[in-house]
Amino acid sequence: MKKIAILTLLTLSFCILQAQVKTGIEVLRDNGFNILQGKRVGLITNPTGVDAQLKSTVDILHEAPGVKLVALYGPEHGVRGDAYAGGEVSNSVDKTTGIPVYSLYGKSRKPTSDMLKDVDVIVYDIQDIGCRSYTFISTMGLAMEAAAENGKEFVVLDRPNPLGGLRVEGNLAEDKFISFVSQFKIPYLYGLTCGELAMLLNGENMLKGKCKLTVVPMKGWKRDMSYSQTGLPWVLPSPHIPYAESAFYYAASGILGEFDFMSIGVGYTLPFQLFAKDSIDAELLANTMNALHLAGVLFRPIHFKPFYAVGEGADYSGVQYFITDFAKVRLTEIQFYVMQAMARLYPDKQCFNDSVRKSRYRMFDQVCGTDQIRLLLSKRMQVDDILSYWRKDEKAFKKLSEKYYMYK
Repeated sequence: MKKIAILTLLTLSFCILQAQVKTGIEVLRDNGFNILQGKRVGLITNPTGVDAQLKSTVDILHEAPGVKLVALYGPEHGVRGDAYAGGEVSNSVDKTTGIPVYSLYGKSRKPTSDMLKDVDVIVYDIQDIGCRSYTFISTMGLAMEAAAENGKEFVVLDRPNPLGGLRVEGNLAEDKFISFVSQFKIPYLYGLTCGELAMLLNGENMLKGKCKLTVVPMKGWKRDMSYSQTGLPWVLPSPHIPYAESAFYYAASGILGEFDFMSIGVGYTLPFQLFAKDSIDAELLANTMNALHLAGVLFRPIHFKPFYAVGEGADYSGVQYFITDFAKVRLTEIQFYVMQAMARLYPDKQCFNDSVRKSRYRMFDQVCGTDQIRLLLSKRMQVDDILSYWRKDEKAFKKLSEKYYMYK
């Protein structure tokens, strides 16, 4: 065991030392924190805000000469990651630095004037996963609005998009379905880093007011990079995203997961990596899915008992799926094909005919950014009926995005 532990530590150390990419916080430090000198700083971050040696941005800025870190702001899960998914984050004091922590995931999800009264500049440093429904970008956008309203500067310390910078999938969120899980009129997968997204939101007037924005870019990142190629350590941004590859699986199953229709692996050892239910034939579902020959994905039967969440303690069966070609796979559409297969194999179990789940329809629509996906799919439960709608905005958004690209 000692040899294994030593080997693991050596491997981690090697990866950190061999990092090919410098994130925004490291570039900022290399530049002597020049844009923050003499300013009172409020920092929005969580445990993913670290340098390549895993030192927290909180501690880096707290120790930075000429910089006065005066406030911290906690998104979902909190500044130090001590709040569970969906759990309210409370105002508190950071035990390490003694700096006040204001909640952005409780009664207020947007910094108030009182929270910002002692701040000159708001700094944002959080690792995102490139998906519209993941709430950190909503926090960023609302904080940018608050900066505009209160005359504060806003700085984004950029980080990689683990899905890369080329993948765009899904329709734009529509007016009636703007929410914290679809805060902006962007596709479900938007193909930008958080810094590039901030520039687009500011530049295309997608926010209430335009803030004074500075993005500290990364060094060494390229749009076609996988996260493993960056050499950076992965710190889980939320409890069920343990690996960088988890971002791909979240995109492929998270919409379906808004129902209690099937387990998607949350509550088991494979979060977002499977689709399972009680009393179904795992081999039949696997064969049905593989017969579709979806690009870049394969399915295998799986049988298990969820430890918690959907199906806790019950005998569940279904499919585990494997992304075999990250470049070719259409991530978001995998879950729609699973819904189609379930409706054909088990009409009594299909996701839109259970009155108990009607209370979840609104959340499903908000995550999709429209009710049209649900309405079109529910007519015949055929994915072909929704593809043109789901894909309709992708080319135009990608073209719009290109003028905000900071990396090739």
